[in-house]
Amino acid sequence: MNESNIAYVGLGSNLGDRKKYIDDALKMLTQTEGILLLRSSDVIETTPLAGSDQSSYLNTVAELQISLSPQELLKKILDVEAALGRTRNVKWSPRTIDLDLILFGDAVFKQTNFILPHPQMHLRSFVLMGLCQLNPKLVHPLMKVDVSELAARLNNLNFKPGSDVPQLVSIAGLIGAGKTTLATKLSERLNCQLILEPYDWNPYLPQVYAGRKELALDCQLSFLTDRFGQLNAEALKSSQLFISDYLFDKELIYANLLLDQLQMDLYKRIFDLYNPQISSPVLVIYLTDSPQNCLERIKLRNRPYEQRIEISFLESLLTAHEELMAGWKKSPLIKIRTTDLDYSKPDTVENLVNQIKFYINVPSTKQKLTKNF
Repeated sequence: MNESNIAYVGLGSNLGDRKKYIDDALKMLTQTEGILLLRSSDVIETTPLAGSDQSSYLNTVAELQISLSPQELLKKILDVEAALGRTRNVKWSPRTIDLDLILFGDAVFKQTNFILPHPQMHLRSFVLMGLCQLNPKLVHPLMKVDVSELAARLNNLNFKPGSDVPQLVSIAGLIGAGKTTLATKLSERLNCQLILEPYDWNPYLPQVYAGRKELALDCQLSFLTDRFGQLNAEALKSSQLFISDYLFDKELIYANLLLDQLQMDLYKRIFDLYNPQISSPVLVIYLTDSPQNCLERIKLRNRPYEQRIEISFLESLLTAHEELMAGWKKSPLIKIRTTDLDYSKPDTVENLVNQIKFYINVPSTKQKLTKNF
């Protein structure tokens, strides 16, 4: 059979004998003419998305050779769930068995009760890890990204989209990495509000860059209050899309580099008061580049107060940013090399816009889900 007849089904259970329910579901699927089980991924235990009041899930992904249509396979999946006691009275409720048709070759469907590929597969590490084990080069038919890259964006976490929060996409990276350029182009293409880092509003910044270390605390508190004004939960409306050219969490990076211990103690106390009121991003795009390349751009854009920046400072920033991004758990994270962004090519921004639409939840991009993981 050709590749278009290879399907991937996710299986999960968090009630009763979880492993037996998964084994029984696989057996019932493969007893159907036209379905052959090729492989299944390791069974892993995962925390339920609905919260800690439920038992943990066992999950696996099955690779199937199919001579049925996608609709016929979906009907068989629903029949197996019903036979094994799956009920659908409450969303995100515990379940004896849950089967989800994730991919059916390169097939794309968007009907009221049937969507392929599964509209939340890119948000589920337990699905992507299973797919990676079976076929790490498998490409999402719509996102045009392989499952290994999609899995790396989640840092072993699982996310569910929320429509009741601001849809904030934050661009992170070094000074001179190109954050403002990218944020501006994305906001224009997505027709949403652009939030720019208030560099030119800070009266202390030129003096701090000139060596006035005693003003470093004033400078950081000025940035902190301005950014709080931009990103607090009351300033950003729920369900609306925003693009910012900075990530609020990097405030502590600069504070740690610029403040002495006494200043840092005071700054941290104020930061801790503001931080819980800040809207968290639903997606972070991390622009990476070498400190040398960033320094060259800083020189070219010729902001007077930046001309004293040294490469050693950028190297320290890079180390701290890499640590922050490596442990990032608040949202999916797309990592892009600035040198890969060729704005002379029309597809450069368009491809990234397409990626972003899968991670945000605004009225124009909402999809009705057939089933929930």
